[in-house]
Amino acid sequence: MPAYVLRGAAGIVAALILAAGVWASWGTARHVMVPDDGRERGMLSLARCGGDECTGPYAPASGSEPRQRVVIDKSVAAKKGERIPVVVKPGSDEAVRSGGPGFLHAWLPLGGALLLAAVVVAGGLRLNKVAAILALAGGIQLTAAFTALAL
Repeated sequence: MPAYVLRGAAGIVAALILAAGVWASWGTARHVMVPDDGRERGMLSLARCGGDECTGPYAPASGSEPRQRVVIDKSVAAKKGERIPVVVKPGSDEAVRSGGPGFLHAWLPLGGALLLAAVVVAGGLRLNKVAAILALAGGIQLTAAFTALAL
């Protein structure tokens, strides 16, 4: 098979990996990034954590009703009793962490996709400098997200 076909296939695979990373990230990131378009913003007091999620009462910043129970992914939650800023997904009781840590966590799938695409770009396209930049960007994003959530 000609080299240009293999390189083209590797380029398509790398582009698909990056597109999938953006797509997977956007499902959560849009709630954190998009300006107030009717989304409820406020503070979640972590009352109980178990399994993969944490729950607690929600106090709105303004304009919406307080809720007795809102659910958030355990990976972005802090310690029991802490209050964290959240955005409640429309039509549900599911919250997404907002602010810097929430923003970085929302883009974790893209960080992983950048690392994976770097391997494809280096191996399939032989563009080592581009691969190094992709890997560095992915590594920085992942490190920043875990650091922000740990602090």
